[in-house]
Amino acid sequence: MTPTVPPQFSAVVIAHVERARELAIAPNGDLFVGTQGQAIYVIPHADGAPQAPRVFVRLSDAPAAGVTFGDGYLYVGAQFGVYRIPYRTGDLTAREKPQKIASVRTSGGSRDHDTTSVAFAGGHLYASVGSSCNNCDPELDPTRATVQEMNPDGSGMHARAVHIRNAIALATNENTGTVWAGVAGQDELPEGHPYEIFDPVLLHQGTPDYGWPYCNEDRVPVRPGINCTDQTVARVVFPAYVTPIGAAFYPAHPHGAHVFPQRYWGGAFVTVHGSWHQPLSPPEVVFVPMKGDDPVRSVNWRNPDAQWSTFAGGFQNAGGDRSARPTGIAVGPQGDLFVADDQSGSIFRVRAKS
Repeated sequence: MTPTVPPQFSAVVIAHVERARELAIAPNGDLFVGTQGQAIYVIPHADGAPQAPRVFVRLSDAPAAGVTFGDGYLYVGAQFGVYRIPYRTGDLTAREKPQKIASVRTSGGSRDHDTTSVAFAGGHLYASVGSSCNNCDPELDPTRATVQEMNPDGSGMHARAVHIRNAIALATNENTGTVWAGVAGQDELPEGHPYEIFDPVLLHQGTPDYGWPYCNEDRVPVRPGINCTDQTVARVVFPAYVTPIGAAFYPAHPHGAHVFPQRYWGGAFVTVHGSWHQPLSPPEVVFVPMKGDDPVRSVNWRNPDAQWSTFAGGFQNAGGDRSARPTGIAVGPQGDLFVADDQSGSIFRVRAKS
C-alpha cells in the first residue's frame, strides 16, 4: 500500500526494510535506516533510482534504531550504547568497526522503551533514552527518561533534559540549530490525557524538567498536593497516545528537483505511530507549520488538534486494521520526504508533482 497524500503530491514504496525505525539521509541521497534488530541498512540513491537495501553495518547491540550524521560520522543509538562509524559520502559499507562512545541504560535492565534516538546539532550529539516503565520513580539508572548531551567522541555526557518519559522523536531543526523532542506520555491517566508533546529542548536554559511522572501538559499534577511550578511546558501538543516516533524539519529555503510548496517550508513533519489501546488513533504523518522554532499556532490546552494537520494517512481502516505504522522520517537533498514503517517494512518516498 501507499499512503494517502494531498493531491499535489505522489507517494511510492521504494524499498522494504524489516522493522524499520529512524532514518538519516546523506548529502548524495543515500538513505540510512535504523531497525529494531542489529542491522543498519542503506538504500543507495533513494532520491533518484533507488537500489535494493543493503546492510551497512551490524552491531552487537539491538535495537539499533537511532541514526544520524555529524562531524564525519554516522552515529547509531542502540539499546545499551551510542556508537559512531567514520563516514564519507558514498560509503555503502562501514569502513571501520562501530566504536561505542557512550553507555546508556547502565543498569543493564530494560523492561520498557528500549530504543535510543540520536541527533546532532551545534557540534554536540544528543541521545534520548526512554523510561524503564510507565510511571515509576526512582528510575533504574540516571540515563533513563532523559535527553543526554555529549561531545562528538562521547565525552562529557550529561543530562540536557530530565523527567521526559520517552523522547523518541528526536530531531534537529536545521533551520535554527535547535534539537526538538517528540515525547510519548504516560498511560493510566484520565481519558484523553496527557497530551503528547513536541518541544525544542535546547531553547530552555539549564536542564529543563518535563515533569514526568508527576506533572504534565500545562503544569497539571497527576494528583493533589504536587507542585508543578518548575515543569517545562511544551510549545506543541498532540492528542494523547498518538505516540510520536520520528520528526523532520523541512528546509526554510529548499532547493532541488522536488521541492514542496512554500507553505511547507520551515515546518515540521512528525510521524505518529497510533495508539496501542482504545480509542485507536490512526498512524499518520502530521505537519506542524513553523516560523523558526515557533509554531504558527500556539498551544490550545482545550484542543490538542489545533496546531497540526494530517499530511499522510490511510494506514488504518474504519475497523481499526492497520497496513503500516510510520516511524522514521527524513527530508532528502532534492526535497523529497522519506517515511519508514515498522509494521510492513515499507520505505515511502513522497514528492511534489511537477
